[in-house]
Order: sequence, then structure tokens, then C-alpha cells
Amino acid sequence: MLGKGVVGGGGGTKAPKPSFVSYVRPEEIHTNEKEATEKEVTLHLLPGEQLLCEANTVLKCVQEDSCQRGIYGRLVCTDFKIAFLGDDESAPDNDETQFKNKVIGENDITLHCVDQIYGVFDEKKKTLFGQLKKYPEKLVIHCKDLRVFHFCLRYTKEEEVKRIVSGIIHHTQAPKLLKRLFLFSYATAARNNPATDPKKHAIMFDTLQDWFRELERTKGNMKYKAVSVNEGYKVCERLPAYFVVPAPLLEEDIAFFQGRGIPIWCWSCHNGCALLKMSALPKEQDDGMLQIQKNFVDRIYKTVHRPPYETAKTEDLSSNFLSLQEIQMAYSKFKQLFLIDNSTEFWDTDIKWFSLLESSSWLDIIRRCLKKAVEIIECLEAQNMNVLLLEDNASDLCCLISSLVQVMMDPHCRTIFGFQSLVQKEWIMGGHCFLDRCNHLRQSDKEEAPVFLLFLDCVWQLVHQHPPAFEFTETYLTVLSDSLYIPIFSTFFFNSPHQKDTNVGRESQDSQSKPLNLLTVWDWSVQFEPKAQTLLTNPLYVEKPKLEKAQRKGTHFKHQRQLSLPLTQSKSSPKRGFFREETDHLIKNLLGKRISKLINSSEELQDGFREFYDGWHSRPPSYQGLLLPHLEGPEIKVWAQRYLRWIPEAQILGGGGVATMSKLLEMMEEVQRLQEKIEARHHSQEALQAEAASPPRTSGRLSSLFPFALLQRHPSKPVLPTSGWKALGDEDDLAKREDEFVDLGDV
Repeated sequence: MLGKGVVGGGGGTKAPKPSFVSYVRPEEIHTNEKEATEKEVTLHLLPGEQLLCEANTVLKCVQEDSCQRGIYGRLVCTDFKIAFLGDDESAPDNDETQFKNKVIGENDITLHCVDQIYGVFDEKKKTLFGQLKKYPEKLVIHCKDLRVFHFCLRYTKEEEVKRIVSGIIHHTQAPKLLKRLFLFSYATAARNNPATDPKKHAIMFDTLQDWFRELERTKGNMKYKAVSVNEGYKVCERLPAYFVVPAPLLEEDIAFFQGRGIPIWCWSCHNGCALLKMSALPKEQDDGMLQIQKNFVDRIYKTVHRPPYETAKTEDLSSNFLSLQEIQMAYSKFKQLFLIDNSTEFWDTDIKWFSLLESSSWLDIIRRCLKKAVEIIECLEAQNMNVLLLEDNASDLCCLISSLVQVMMDPHCRTIFGFQSLVQKEWIMGGHCFLDRCNHLRQSDKEEAPVFLLFLDCVWQLVHQHPPAFEFTETYLTVLSDSLYIPIFSTFFFNSPHQKDTNVGRESQDSQSKPLNLLTVWDWSVQFEPKAQTLLTNPLYVEKPKLEKAQRKGTHFKHQRQLSLPLTQSKSSPKRGFFREETDHLIKNLLGKRISKLINSSEELQDGFREFYDGWHSRPPSYQGLLLPHLEGPEIKVWAQRYLRWIPEAQILGGGGVATMSKLLEMMEEVQRLQEKIEARHHSQEALQAEAASPPRTSGRLSSLFPFALLQRHPSKPVLPTSGWKALGDEDDLAKREDEFVDLGDV
């Protein structure tokens, strides 16, 4: 009988236990005609990392049918990770091209990356949590990066099984305090280590000067101003210390409702229009307080809505768009498609895979987010209108949509430095609750929602559709999504700048010790060697052409970012009466009286959007201008590199997009060599003769999921369902038709 700490599984009679007892220890068994030695694999600990528990003679099973093969080793749990230490003889040679993470090994799982833990009891898989009365013979760990680990504990000592299983469950599932995160242990232990300046990798937006420079870059400094009214978080703990508001706004108005009901600047378009965001006022039942709020909002918008400001169009994301519950539910269904235990399960779901994919609604949510961003771009670009995004806290969907708009409209945000600065501005300083949305503390599952991962998936769709427009690759986006769960970086482990500054000692005046210097995720040298970092940069990126000085003087652009939008007639600003109507709608929404459709309710606007969208796609794109995605159903695809990289059956050896990229790089290198030969011919004929031709690059050993699946470690013929083999016929038939079929096991 299982304790209440074990749930799940089905009923039915138990299978009879095998009666055979082996008296030969697993380490004494000869495998692959070679005796398994007692070679100890060293456990590498980071500064501040402590070993908590361990178990010996653990079999890490291969992710194949019935999981009968594997590697024996030691399973350990520290306050940072779960690690398996075994002598993997199938690992590639050291001289082979690899994409290694210096912080997380191939068999390491950070505690924050653990999603679910299952135990296998008499061939039945059940979810594990809490205190156990019976311990499993096999441990299955599902990770948030979609890896699946199987650890067989059948040959492990009973006491070690109890310690390692209880330790893993406790340190991954039990609620934690913020100060108990490994982030602080690491920062304290590495306090004396030299830290790189984070400003080399991104604009951090933690000073007033950073906001001044961003206003100047986007030409928004004529209408908007950076304010320090929240310095020391005196007005609001939810907002950053510095932010940007319309220039006429008074500082006492900002403090009136602790920053709520105030339009906060996100970005300025080349035509002077701006993207703004606003958090809703607190809902009040008292009529007197409601009237005060109404008068406050009316006064704010009378101040803002006067020349030189354009008319504002409101977008209520709290009532007319996605909910966090929808996003979480869709992703929970979606990720189950990729958490595959074995080959049989993979092939069994193959016939209904697309139906399951559609029922999850994840790709439809991505399409809706991209469409909403394009609608806002149409208002900014074609209608010359400011757009105001409304949300209860302006820290979830506002971050998502405003970031997508900037990625599509601003080429600077498609560079590595610009993209990292964008995430700092809109997500970190925008107050996105990473701690709650990623459920790092395991305190409330209700607050969990993969909003940032949804943003990265949307950006991947753009990268996939327009590769030359981005300086970074899909590999960059994949490792960024993995970095959400590595608690040595402070970037994704706080709910707000105030929470971070409070907990690292920057706000305490009495403290004698200096504040902790926490690492930022943007320093990729912490995780990857220089050779591996080259895979984060797109070699086919089309850079912005640099104008000569003479050209620059003779050209007078209104804004330096020229867009590739086709020439369309700009619509004149609506009449003043429109603002009165829009303000009434805004007041209703801010006071909690939601209406069904605040924007795009008229057919005229829908037609305008379609004309704008079709007009852009009818012309060749300018990769240093406006960039719009294809929104049609087949164009929104599964991010294969992130979601399928751990499934061997989903790999195409020597094929896929990486093969195309490899061929393009071969051509580029060949062109470069020819250019060097031509130049050498002008300088010295001897240099030309002495020059040795560099060997061509080969893609034969690459996988379609490179660089995460360089080689299929255990190549084997796919295990098809029984019905599949019957359809193919028996072995004699296959032998007769050997010229018609390819044995995938020999590829």
C-alpha cells in the first residue's frame, strides 16, 4: 500500500514479481566485452554549492523501448542540481565539435528545471510528492527544458534509495524562501571573483542616463521625459526607480495612485507616435472614490491629449485578449507531446500527433499574439496614432506585446545587444514576475504561466520566417529559454527591481558589507566557450548599410530607421471627438467596468489592417526595416530545436535546416577563399602558391537538431507500433523489396 505522498497510476491486478535473485553485483558484470571498472567520476561543485545526498549503483536508462540499456553510476543531489556521474563510453571524442555548457553538464538538472517526478512501482508510473511510505524501483524526472531522465534504483542499497528519492522530492517540490535560493549562496561564495561589467552586453536601464539615451535613440525626447520620482521606490515598489512619462505630466500625479493610471512610455515610432502602457486603477466600491478616480483619469488625458501629442488608441489586454490561465493550460497540454518516455510511446502517438497539437491551442495562441502586435503596428505606422496598452498590472501581456512590436518595427532590437537591452527594459524593469510565472519558489501553481517563453516562441517564428533580419540564431533563443532555470543569474529570479535591490543589500543604508554582485545572463562567456558562442550569432545576418559622411550630410531623414513599408496614404488624425469617446472607454476600463470590444470593432479598421498586412507582404522585405510575420495557419510552426531536441526519433541525420545552413556557409567560405586568392595574385604570386587550400566543411555528422543533438548516441532502428510492422510485411517481404526501403538504423 502506498502512502499519501504517492498519487496517480491505474488500478488492476499486480504483475507477479520475478523470483530470480542475482547475487552478482552490477559492477561485476562484463558489458561490451569490457569489464566495468570502479573509475570514480569527479563531482564538480560551483562556488557555494554543497552536496546533500547521493546514491551509488544507479542505472541511467537509455531512452529507448523498455529502457533495458544504460550506464551505471552515482546519482547525487546538491543545493543547485541533480547530477548523474557515470562513465559514458558513448560520448563523443574531445576533438569533435560540441556545444557544451560550462555550468550545466549533459547529465545535470538544476533543481528549478525539474517539472515532475514519477516513481515506477510494479511497472506502474505514479507522481511522487511529500513523504513516501514505499520507495520506487525506478525514478523518472521530467524537466522544464523537456528532457526526460530514467534512473533505475533496483540495484541500489535501500537506505541510499530512501535518501536520494526523499532528498530530490524535498529540494525540488517543497516551497522555498527567496533567501534560500542558490543564487545567494553562489553570489556570496564568489563575492571576490572579478565580475564583468553588465553594460558591455546590454543597456540595463537602472540609471536615468540609460533612459535619456533610449529617448534620444528613438527621437522621443521631444515629447517624453525620464523621471526619478520613484527613486528609492518611494512611490511604488512595482515600478522601476526610473521610467519615462509624457513631458507635461506632473510628478504629484504619478504618486497620486502609486503609479497606477499613468501612461508609461515604451517606445517611439519614426513618425513621432509612441507605444505606451498603463496599469489599471484599484477597483473601488465607494461612489466617492470612483468619482475621484474618474476625475483623475480625465485630468491626466486632458494634459496628454494636446499638441504635439497624437490621438491615443487604447488596447485593453485584460479583457479583450488572452488570459494567463489560457496560456498556462495550452502550454501544459503542448509540452506533453515532447515529454516522451520511450520509443514505443513516441510512435504510438505519431498517428494522432497533429490532432493533439491542434487541441493544445499553443500555436493558435502564438498566432494571436503576433496578430495583435501587427494590429498595433498598423495603428502606429498607418494611422499615425499613439497606442496605449492596458492591463491590471501592466507586467505580463503588456511586456509581451510591446516587445513584439519593437522587434518587428525597430531593427536595433533584432541585434544581440538590442534584443538583450529590450528584455531588460520591457521585462526586467517592466516588473514581469519571473519568480511567480516560472514558479521558482514552488509557492503557488496558480501564478505560474510561461509568458516569457511565449514571447521567445513568437520571436522564433519571426527568426524562422526572416532569418537574415536577425543577428542572433534560434540556438540563441533556445539557450536563453534554458537560462530561465539556472539560478546563478539574477536576471530571471526576481519579481521586480525593488525585490532584487532589497535582497542584495543595495537599499540597506546601515549594512557595512558591500552589496552582492549578481551575474547577468547576458554574459554568455559564463556558460559557453568562445567557439560555442559563435553558434549564437547568425552568419547570414544582413547588417544596416553604413552611409558615407557625404551621403549622411546630404540626407535628411525624419528618423534614422527607414521602414520598408510600401507607400500608403497616411490617414489623417481622427477628430477631437474621438478622444472624448476613447477617454470614456478608458475610464470605464480603468475602473473595472470592462466592455467587450474596445478596439477593432468596426469593419473599416479590419479592412485597413488587411490592406496594411497584404500590402507589406506583396513587396520584398527590407531586413533593416519593418518586419511582419506570416499569420496563416501553416506558417506558424513548432519550434523544433527547443521542443524536439531530446527525441532521437525526431532527428534527421545529415539533414534539416542545419544542412542548408552548412551548405550556405561552405559557399561563403569558398567565395572568401577565392577573394583572398585574387587579392594575393596582385601582391605576390609566391604567396598564392604557398597558400594551402582549407578543407571543406562537412555536414555528414550533423543532426537536424544541431547543436543539441550532434550525433544520435545509440543509433537503432525505429521501434514502430505492431500495426506499422504488419503494414510493411514480414522480413522475407522486406528482403525482396530491399531496393525500395532504407534501413534507418544504418543511416
